[in-house]
Order: sequence, then structure tokens, then C-alpha cells
Amino acid sequence: MAVAPGRFITFEGIDGAGKSSHIEPLADWIRAQGHEVLLTREPGGTPLAENLRELVLHRRMDALTETLLVFAARRDHLQQLILPALARGATVLCDRFTDATYAYQGGGRGFDTAVLAQLEAWVQQGRQPDLTLWFDLPAPLAAQRRAAARAPDRFESQDLEFFARVRTAYKSRAQMSPGRFETIDALGDREQVWSRVQTRVAARGWY
Repeated sequence: MAVAPGRFITFEGIDGAGKSSHIEPLADWIRAQGHEVLLTREPGGTPLAENLRELVLHRRMDALTETLLVFAARRDHLQQLILPALARGATVLCDRFTDATYAYQGGGRGFDTAVLAQLEAWVQQGRQPDLTLWFDLPAPLAAQRRAAARAPDRFESQDLEFFARVRTAYKSRAQMSPGRFETIDALGDREQVWSRVQTRVAARGWY
């Protein structure tokens, strides 16, 4: 008997929007209903991709180099971790995926989105998330949350105009794929936002 393929759910949003706070609660909620769940992140997820993550987050480089490293990490992540998990029927929850590349490298850095689309086609060969939860929060509020939470990395230290462009790029991605995206209002306390997440995922009827 063939195994039903798993679901691929990604979490997106500008740094400080709070998306990462809800990955583990969602994993627990899905597991409680009898499903295997794999938690992972981008860049990262495999030993090679984690090494590339360290370079991307902490070494100075131009936008093309940055983009190539991100997609190299994504290719290994897909081949070694994500696709095998989906093939055995697991739900994969991933903190960022290709929408982040369009938002940060495309929107934030101003990198050519036609090149991003070509790299996406080569690396993913048509594989997209089944659901993307976009945690939307104005850039100034996200900056306040970041400042209270941790020391910034190379991306988090960017100015408000950078994050405003990232947010605009996310909005454009959501408008282009309304069936895949669920926009989560990230204003409010953690319990309020979690309730929105749970409601949107439950509405899909998968669990």
C-alpha cells in the first residue's frame, strides 16, 4: 500500500515578527493527532547547509554570492532531508524557504528576481510548500522585538528601510500565490497569534 505524501509547511516573515515562536507548538499539535513531524530551518537543516548558513549570516559578501550559497544550501536540504521526509508521509515544518530568498535577496538587496526564478527552477524542480504561514508585522515593531531578544546578525542589523522592502516583497509573494499563503497578523501576544495559526492550519482539513 502506497504511503500518502506528507505536507510541507513553511514559516515566513521579517526578523522579529515572531514566526519561530509558533513552530514547536504547531509541531506538538500535529503530533498529538498521530502524525510524524520534522522541524527544520533555512538556511540549514543538514550539516552542509548549516555550514553555509554560518557563512551567509556572518561573512560579508555580495548579493549574488549570498544568493548562490542560499540555493546551494536549499538543494542539499531538499535532497537529504525534506524530500525523504515527505516521501515517508511526514509533515515538514520549515522556518523559512524560497519566499525568504525573494523577500531578503530580491526585495531587501534588490537582486534580480528573474535570476532567483531560474535558480528556484533548477534547485526545486517544481517543489513548493503546500502551505506558507506569513507572519506580517510592520518593520518598526519587528525591530523593537529584535532589539529586546538578541544581538543582531548580518541581516538583523539592516535598517528599517531594508525590512520595509522585505515586508513589501513578502506581500507581493502572498498576492501571487493566495492558495498557498495564509497571512497571520503578528500583532498581539503569543497566545493570540497562536490561535490564528491553529485556526488557519485546521481550516485546511489535513489534521
